Amino acid sequence: MSTSPSPFGLVDGNNFYCSVERIFDPSLSNVPMLVMSNNDGCAIARSNEAKALGVTMGQPIHQIPPHIRKQLHVRSANFALYGDISARIATILRDLFADVEVYSIDESFVSFKGIRAQDRRKVAAEARARILRWVGVPCCVGIGPTKTLAKMGNKIAKGTEQGVWNVRRTDLGKFPIGDVWGVGRKFAARLLAEGITTAADLVAADPRAIQDRYGVVLVRTQTELNGVRCAELQDAEPERQQIVVSRSFGSEIHSQNDLAQAVATFAQRAAEKLRARKLTAHGVWVFLHTNPFGNAQQYHPSRTVRLVMPTSDSRTILEAAQAATAAMYRPNIAWKKAGVGLVDLSAEHVQQADLFAQVRNPKSERLMAVLDQANQKFGRGSMSFASSSTAPDTTAAWAMRQEHLSRSFTTRWDEILTAR
Repeated sequence: MSTSPSPFGLVDGNNFYCSVERIFDPSLSNVPMLVMSNNDGCAIARSNEAKALGVTMGQPIHQIPPHIRKQLHVRSANFALYGDISARIATILRDLFADVEVYSIDESFVSFKGIRAQDRRKVAAEARARILRWVGVPCCVGIGPTKTLAKMGNKIAKGTEQGVWNVRRTDLGKFPIGDVWGVGRKFAARLLAEGITTAADLVAADPRAIQDRYGVVLVRTQTELNGVRCAELQDAEPERQQIVVSRSFGSEIHSQNDLAQAVATFAQRAAEKLRARKLTAHGVWVFLHTNPFGNAQQYHPSRTVRLVMPTSDSRTILEAAQAATAAMYRPNIAWKKAGVGLVDLSAEHVQQADLFAQVRNPKSERLMAVLDQANQKFGRGSMSFASSSTAPDTTAAWAMRQEHLSRSFTTRWDEILTAR
């Protein structure tokens, strides 16, 4: 006799970036606060108190009315800190659940495989309690037979005192269509116009009509709302097709040297990510942007350099990136953003031989290993190339604007909290 598969859970940190900031600064508790995007431009996380004041996700700080802005406590995004706390939460979840998929920095899907039905809520509550007690981030847990229903359960759980919700069939009739995972704002508007206002309405709709009007992706969402799985947990990160490192500058830059330094820094970081995933790249893509909101001349060049042999050597990638930058540079242009992409990726052990190219140099691999080990041990940028910026990019002419950045409490010895 076949049995239905074990349900999924979705564990989500509430207002995650704000919650992490509050771990190390208790004065931020119960006050309206925002975490801002790169260059302190837009709100990317809001506390419940900030939401109550009417601040919306993605709202530019300059568009927030002055009388509300005065009430807000603002922090610049500290992704190194958020990533470290996220990893600690994942460690707790792996101790409680057989399978864990880290879906994003603040969300993880878990499997209740091996956990009795009567114990699922208890284990979910224990996960929530451990994360709050050991890390300090409040979480909610949604439980459902599919990922979409677990996501729905998590949304419902946020409005409950216990913070855990096992989705029931009756929940679908009360759940707004715009809040269904996978629907999106544009589809929600069209569905509402057709009278599909809840998840239950979508389940009841004709699948062929949904596919004709919205495509197969929404049919999969409809199928998952029916309790039929279209996606399982992913134990490993999906294979990447490209790696991109880009950034908007804190202020416009004009110097070719400053632009080259920014591109070199991004290229080195992209190469580090490439090696961490044991991949090589067949091409290096560089793009440059002027300020789209400025009145100066607009120029958005892009160039890809094809490598003779796939590589993860920072030196080869830097050389290609700098050649592309030099070819695209124009004087008297105010640059606002740059990026480096590594494209046409393949596993490092898979290499197509070339009759005229050198085989991979083992000395290169050893050198890159030493470079990565040094930066892992002593902090990113401790060992770098002269063409790129040294350790945190706070003094470079193109550095991001981060006027409200908290300390790296868990990733830098010199910024760790001191108990007195």
